[in-house]
Amino acid sequence: MITGLGHTGFWVDDLETMRDFYTRVMGLTVTDEDDDLGIVFFSSRPEEEHHEFVLQRGRTAPRGAKLTHQVSWRVDSLESIIEFHKRFRDEGIEVQQEVTHGNAIGIYFFDPEGNRNEVYLRIERDVRQPFRKTLNLDQDPAAILSEAEQLLQDGTPSYQPVQ
Repeated sequence: MITGLGHTGFWVDDLETMRDFYTRVMGLTVTDEDDDLGIVFFSSRPEEEHHEFVLQRGRTAPRGAKLTHQVSWRVDSLESIIEFHKRFRDEGIEVQQEVTHGNAIGIYFFDPEGNRNEVYLRIERDVRQPFRKTLNLDQDPAAILSEAEQLLQDGTPSYQPVQ
């Protein structure tokens, strides 16, 4: 019986740039690495899980090739989503879309090698998926939650990807 995802990883070209991004920007902890093999192991909860994410040199696909759909990182609060919103803007990180899924609020973004990621906050409600509408994260938390609720009820199509 599967109880959850253990870890995932990317083959990369520039391990140093990617290591910096996932530690400094995303806040993950390096739990192990081997320079000779060109591999780094990361965890968001190193006291509980040795690694949830791995990077290793050796990417053979050209930039833009669709390899991984996305890696989604669950966060603990709406304030964390707002902090990532500001951090990505300050760092010049390419953001695809900031959204409500009805059952989550998230930010889709790209790491330095173009791999799509998401940071998201789970909202405890059931909403039929796909549900994706752009959300303005340049507001205080109460206004963000209010807008997310309005978007859930506004009667427009439930899936509105980036134009």
